[in-house]
Amino acid sequence: MKFARIIFGIAAVYGLIVLVPLYFALGSIGRKAPPAVTHPEFYYGFVGVAVLWQFIFILIALSPARYRPLMPIAVLEKFVYTVPVVLLYLRNQAALNILLPSLPDPAFGVLFLTAYLVSRKHAYSGDV
Repeated sequence: MKFARIIFGIAAVYGLIVLVPLYFALGSIGRKAPPAVTHPEFYYGFVGVAVLWQFIFILIALSPARYRPLMPIAVLEKFVYTVPVVLLYLRNQAALNILLPSLPDPAFGVLFLTAYLVSRKHAYSGDV
């Protein structure tokens, strides 16, 4: 369970460091990756949901045995953005500067899956 604590904890800290500044970056997003955001409610909604997931990762890190059933969903969360970005990039519909920042997520997804599989032996023993 120590592995799960570390991985989910690191993912949460990394996610908060990367995501919270996006609340203040709406204007620069349009300049760095035109066109400008035309529906800020979707932008802020995406950022908000992503930030909330970091708190779920913290919850899992604090008690991996208790919250182990959330781990497969957390794995999927790590691919839900990157998969479409990769597909769009391959079709020349997303730029490299969009693709590259999405790549840490599947790495965390693989680590989350590993934590889930490794924690299986502790899930029913009551080890925390």
